[in-house]
Amino acid sequence: MKKRIISAIGMTLLLLPLVILGEKYFAILSGIVGVFALKEIIDLKEHHKKIPEMIFFVSIADLLLLIFSGFYGYGTILGLSYRIISLILFSLFIPTLFYKNERYTTHEAIYLCGSILFLGASFSGLVLIRNYSMWHLFYLASIAITTDIVAMLIGRSFLGKHKSFPTISPKKTWEGTIGGTIIGTSIATVLYIYFIGGNVVGKVILITFILSIMGQIGDLVFSKIKRENKTKDFSNLIPGHGGILDRLDSLLFIVLTYMILFEII
Repeated sequence: MKKRIISAIGMTLLLLPLVILGEKYFAILSGIVGVFALKEIIDLKEHHKKIPEMIFFVSIADLLLLIFSGFYGYGTILGLSYRIISLILFSLFIPTLFYKNERYTTHEAIYLCGSILFLGASFSGLVLIRNYSMWHLFYLASIAITTDIVAMLIGRSFLGKHKSFPTISPKKTWEGTIGGTIIGTSIATVLYIYFIGGNVVGKVILITFILSIMGQIGDLVFSKIKRENKTKDFSNLIPGHGGILDRLDSLLFIVLTYMILFEII
């Protein structure tokens, strides 16, 4: 626990200034974090072979192209350009014709495309949201952080008696899910109304509730990925926390959902 707290403080001191500065600084931060997240997915060996070095670097270039498309305003749908998506598909599928099957196949290409599109959409969304408003980003982060902490505390206490998804995440309970959703929604709603404003409180509460639920679904999805790959953490990059995706799993799903609901709130 002490290691987790120290790491959390260190990450906050390191990342918060870049978040506050915003614009290109936050875009660069998102690109760096996105690359580490992609490496964590590529390093999972259960569903694919080892990726050739050239394809690995092409994948990084594709991901950064997606992430920075949000910063430069080239996005069309959800901050993603059809031209960029087409280029990514071509860059990953065409090389399968020139590699032997034991090195790189269409199976790996599909795996990479899915990973890059998911991470690219998520981190591009983060850049777009930060460029729009720092407080919108803090609002989304507060949902992920508060929901996760409250759900964990309740789940590990005497209140957490009914397991929700024991085969995916044995420590999660329905009591934790409900408590995390209620507290996470309440705190984030207050933050939104106070710092951002909102004439229709009921709408803000509903959207925040949905985002809290989606954040927990994201947590479960990434827990399932780890279970399928027989690993506890995506990496050991962050002492006491695991990897990038261990920390951002909820937030990435929240960001994607918010990009869909943005015009409603």
